[in-house]
Amino acid sequence: MTSSNEVNRLARALYSVNRHAKVATKPQHLYTIKKLTIDKLLQENKASKIGLHFSNNPKESNQHSTLLIKVSSYYFHIPPKKQDFKLLKHLGNLDDEYRNPQTRMSLSQAKKIIYKYIDWQPKQKKKYSSYYTPSSLGQMEWPPTKKFD
Repeated sequence: MTSSNEVNRLARALYSVNRHAKVATKPQHLYTIKKLTIDKLLQENKASKIGLHFSNNPKESNQHSTLLIKVSSYYFHIPPKKQDFKLLKHLGNLDDEYRNPQTRMSLSQAKKIIYKYIDWQPKQKKKYSSYYTPSSLGQMEWPPTKKFD
């Protein structure tokens, strides 16, 4: 596969992962693999930093910026590093000029593409015999500190 086809395929996978992460109840893993992929693409000069945008979702009422990255014909935002503020132009508020083409790719297929690219090895769960029942002795907190609302 040619390099531009590979980058386009990765960009489509990133788009799918990012779209799913925005509505996931626990999006941490999806955002982690997105950032790792973009970092690797930047290192290999297969992606480029465009500039900084103000976020549409201020943290605790404080305005903050996100880094706009271009991969193939797709745009993504990731948290910026300190040096990005010195080197890149601030583009102001989010701009409708930076829109991604619509893409259809399942999350499982997108994750396979990204896992292969970043050489992700999922943590292996311990396998127990079907007769083994883990003990819960000593695992309860007393008095309970967690409140369930």
